[in-house]
Amino acid sequence: MTWFQRPPLTAEEVEKNAPLDIPPDEVAKFSEEEWYAKAYRGEDAPQLTLRAVLMGSFLGFFLSFTNLYIGLKTGWHLGVALTACILSYALWQVMLAMKLAKTPMTILENNCMQSTASAAGYSTGGTFVSALAALLMLSQTVDNPDGLHQPLWVYVVWTFFLAMLGVVLAIPMKRNMINSERLKFPSGTAAAATLQSLYSEGATALKKARVLMWAALTSAGWKILISLNVVSKQVLDPVTKEPMTNDAGQELTNNVPLLPSTTKPFDSILPTNGEVIDRETGAVTREALPSDWTIKLDSDPIMIAAGMLVGLRICLWMAIGGLVLAYVLGPMGMGMEATDLKGNKIWGTTHPGRAWKEIGIWFGVPIMVASGLLSFAFQWKTIVRAIKGFAGGGGKDQSNEAPAEVPGNWFLWGFLIAGTGVVGTAHYAFGIPIKYGLIAVLLTFLLALVACRATGESDITPTGAMGKIMQLTFGVLMPQSTTANLMSAGITAGAASSSADLLTDLKSGYLLGANPKRQFIAQFLGIFVGTAATVFGFYLLVPDVWAMVPKTLADGTLQQPEFPAPAAQAWKAVAQVFELGLENMHPMHRTAIYYGLGLGTLIILLEKFLPQFKKWLPSATGIGLGMVLPFYYPLAMLIGAIIAEVWNNKGKESADNYLVPVSAGVIAGVSIIGVIVAILNTLLFANVT
Repeated sequence: MTWFQRPPLTAEEVEKNAPLDIPPDEVAKFSEEEWYAKAYRGEDAPQLTLRAVLMGSFLGFFLSFTNLYIGLKTGWHLGVALTACILSYALWQVMLAMKLAKTPMTILENNCMQSTASAAGYSTGGTFVSALAALLMLSQTVDNPDGLHQPLWVYVVWTFFLAMLGVVLAIPMKRNMINSERLKFPSGTAAAATLQSLYSEGATALKKARVLMWAALTSAGWKILISLNVVSKQVLDPVTKEPMTNDAGQELTNNVPLLPSTTKPFDSILPTNGEVIDRETGAVTREALPSDWTIKLDSDPIMIAAGMLVGLRICLWMAIGGLVLAYVLGPMGMGMEATDLKGNKIWGTTHPGRAWKEIGIWFGVPIMVASGLLSFAFQWKTIVRAIKGFAGGGGKDQSNEAPAEVPGNWFLWGFLIAGTGVVGTAHYAFGIPIKYGLIAVLLTFLLALVACRATGESDITPTGAMGKIMQLTFGVLMPQSTTANLMSAGITAGAASSSADLLTDLKSGYLLGANPKRQFIAQFLGIFVGTAATVFGFYLLVPDVWAMVPKTLADGTLQQPEFPAPAAQAWKAVAQVFELGLENMHPMHRTAIYYGLGLGTLIILLEKFLPQFKKWLPSATGIGLGMVLPFYYPLAMLIGAIIAEVWNNKGKESADNYLVPVSAGVIAGVSIIGVIVAILNTLLFANVT
């Protein structure tokens, strides 16, 4: 089989490769034999063409920034396949109109395109918003206050081999989960339906593309106004309000944007709550304003767009969790003094602006850990089906020929190469013994199997639960090594999400009659550009640890981080519990862990046994995230969720057509221009102090 095919060059060839007459929902009901007879387009149908892979790589490179950006903001990953399909179709129509392309891209070419884009934009970024970001935070010491990045080669090799491992792990699962059991993989089914509609309703598709592009351009322009540091501002002494100078007598200045990134309208509306205390003297400096507890209005539209996609229930409970932190837990922690094992004074909360990182994390993370693991445990039937299915218990004899399937030796060689790369990098870069690296890779195969089935049945990939299982495992095997704890869990989380992503794309191709071997190659090729984009983006967006943790500035104000990285905060917290032990923690933090575990367990039990009331029950994910984010993020997401809810109620057809393009456009515009702004702020507008 040749890798790249020749695209259709004539109108007749384009017509020959038109979409199936059978809609995807009908193909979904076919047996494997019926699929080969009625849906499969054959070995020679153009799909893996150079132009498809180049378009997917181009879009995937930029869309990878959207997932890295939103992942560092919220801890979530957003699928990029639908956005890539819409953009690819629209861009190709423009190229045809400008005579830059001779023939339209076929539906199967676009399917391969979205596989490449999805691999680049989705499956390579997970490790940076979780394990690697947590590792950077743990590297912060008195001697290295900025933290220490891993060497470039570590980021590149680790990301590439993790994504490759995930892709090859999906090979032996595909035929059973998609061909035989016909699991839904809802996102893959939606992508197939989107592609089918693009080719039957071209005018509507172009309208969606225009909406997406205008949303991206508008939000990008606004992001420049609130993030590009083009205005020089004096640094004033917090007491005298006089300009501050350095040892040479030069005035200290900071570069700031034209418009503020946050505003403080609630300081004049809501009551003060607690006090700001000088921890060195113990003196109360002033009453704590709502803005001190991060109760502000965020100017960045990306969180509003994220809230439009996440939904009202989770966003509402995020805001409630944040308010509980600001008005209950935070003030309690400010007054709770204790002594650590070395005799040093410690507090539950040192400053209102650090409450989300100091006390919120110890209540919010246990809620999410308990709910995630218990939800996973309640999927025991899925786990059993996954193991039985892979062991041949799926009720289907798979010994017959299947010429379109990815050969088994591709899996064996790919697993050997990727597994060796992961184990070797884990040993030489992170100090994980070879035997434990092998255990992590073997466990990853089992957990990825379960994660893929969960994705196929529910469209939810339990990446967090997979990572926590590995953190608990290595917390027992190597309890004093936070690095081993984080990076072993990162193996499972990264590979599992990559496997589920490939199977989702293969489901889309299956419904369109595509050749899975060629689609696998397209997905594999996307790993290269995705690795380059995410490594490049991570260095730019997170030049040091202060991009993810609060920092006290020269004038005494507390600067909140651009990227609170809640997923990384959660991973870091679990690793620290195993490293330090509960006895070394502040008593309030220990109590928060116990109550958080109990609340997370209770919420999932209520959802399990009272499903009819689920929409009225608290969201464990929402409360947990609300505790580990500065409040202006949950507030912005709640605003977005309310906008989406009103839009759906007032004009459902309009919302169905344009809500996702608007949200995706805003996220893409802000995140891509955010990387460019980061470059400009570093090279041209760095602070002069």
